Amino acid sequence: MLKKKIAAFVKDESGATAIEYGLIAAATGLALVATMPFIHNSLKNLFGNINNHLNYG
Repeated sequence: MLKKKIAAFVKDESGATAIEYGLIAAATGLALVATMPFIHNSLKNLFGNINNHLNYG
């Protein structure tokens, strides 16, 4: 009986999917943290240029 439970536990892969999703989320978060400063500066410049063109026509 114990052997069957251990074998079922070893064959169970339902937790692997959750771990994979967690790794994907962590990688996505790291990528966002790494790119946000560059995106922030680009957007700041873009909207600053738009503001200047709207104000000075």
